[in-house]
Amino acid sequence: MKLELLKKLASIRSASSDEVRMKEFLLNYIQENQSNWKVQPQIFEGRRFQDCIVLVFGKPTTAIYAHMDSIGFSVGYDKELIKIGGPRTIDGMQLVGSDSHGEIETELMVIEDENNHPSYQYVFEREIERGTILTFKPDFRETNEYIQSPYMDNRLGVWNALQVAESMENGAIVFGTYEEHGGNTVANCARFLMEEYDVYQALISDITWVTSGVRHGGGVAISMRDSGLPRRSYLNRIIELAKESGVDYQLEVESAGGSDGGVLQKSDLPIDWCFIGAAEDNVHSPDEKVYKSDIKSMVDLYRYLMGNL
Repeated sequence: MKLELLKKLASIRSASSDEVRMKEFLLNYIQENQSNWKVQPQIFEGRRFQDCIVLVFGKPTTAIYAHMDSIGFSVGYDKELIKIGGPRTIDGMQLVGSDSHGEIETELMVIEDENNHPSYQYVFEREIERGTILTFKPDFRETNEYIQSPYMDNRLGVWNALQVAESMENGAIVFGTYEEHGGNTVANCARFLMEEYDVYQALISDITWVTSGVRHGGGVAISMRDSGLPRRSYLNRIIELAKESGVDYQLEVESAGGSDGGVLQKSDLPIDWCFIGAAEDNVHSPDEKVYKSDIKSMVDLYRYLMGNL
């Protein structure tokens, strides 16, 4: 597996609302590499899509959605840190960013009041400009069995989409924004694909959690539900294709959690969707851990589904 690209993706600062660096990296990567892909896609980006990117290959019927953004923190008043999305908050965790005075490498400090209600501050030798966005310091670790790094959610989903792009003949890919803090962009991209290309099917390339029913090494997880419910006839079709494919997979049934699929479900668009992704430990922390065998299953199943859905 080409993990140098994943390591690079994990190092790019791209918190919700601040995805432009990731967008620029992906546009450059696509321009430099698409000549080696089976089909060169049409590329849509710009004002209509904010910082999203839409790729269209051949005659698409299904789109892959992979969000580019991550959790993080905004600098408030008096050294306060305000969460972007739902990051874990561990005293002493290292954060990075930049403001007009230069690069920043700081630590998070957890402060509890008399009622044990936490608040969060940074520790730095100078005042950081208010509104500055901070993210987890990159720390990519690899063994024979697993990868551990900040922001596997969702750099791994983005990486997966790029692997599938290499051999895709017919399909679409949406690199979306804001998933961790509201998810307001994918419905716009879905409407574009539906109206311009009759695309009514979606696969959500994202990372799920290790739970009592989803384990490391069990294959890619096909989510039968989280806080949202994909349409059962579409879900059944995906599971049948997964059986056909011979790829290792496991079925997820959870009562909480959400993704770009939930945003599609809450929109007025008749888009079928299903979340399919590898499972990770240490969710929303600097130590997110995913097994390589599950990553391989994720890529293999997406390739099969995009050729057969």
